[in-house]
Amino acid sequence: MYVPQDLPPPAEAEPPRRPRAKVQRLGAWTVAGDLPASFRYAAQGLVYGFRSQRNFRIHVAVGAITFSLGLWLQLPLAQLAVLVLTVAAVLVLELLNTAIEAVVDLTIGRRFHPLARIAKDCAAAAVLVAALSSLLIACLLLLAPLLHRLGV
Repeated sequence: MYVPQDLPPPAEAEPPRRPRAKVQRLGAWTVAGDLPASFRYAAQGLVYGFRSQRNFRIHVAVGAITFSLGLWLQLPLAQLAVLVLTVAAVLVLELLNTAIEAVVDLTIGRRFHPLARIAKDCAAAAVLVAALSSLLIACLLLLAPLLHRLGV
């Protein structure tokens, strides 16, 4: 493993600290035994993301408004599909960002480590790039039909 020379060496290994969860899932460490259990776990992740992550809620709201605007403007199905894909990409990356932050926090606890900062910053940057790209795509697809509909 490559470790840049300008970074301090990692701290001595200490037992990982487990954050207190509000609701513990029995057998969370095991692999889902059936397909319905897999869907339940995925739904729990969505609910967690929606309840705990302000930015996820913002992205959901903006995505719903964008898609509703596309329906109101009667965009072709291909353009609606592009809107759905771009909004979904932002939501997926927001959930991955949340997962990366949780894993980093679980691993290093409340200590600072420059590599943890890099992991968190890069995950957040991925969401930012996707959100800005999604905004640009929405403008390209919605602006002309919206101006036409408004008679501008």
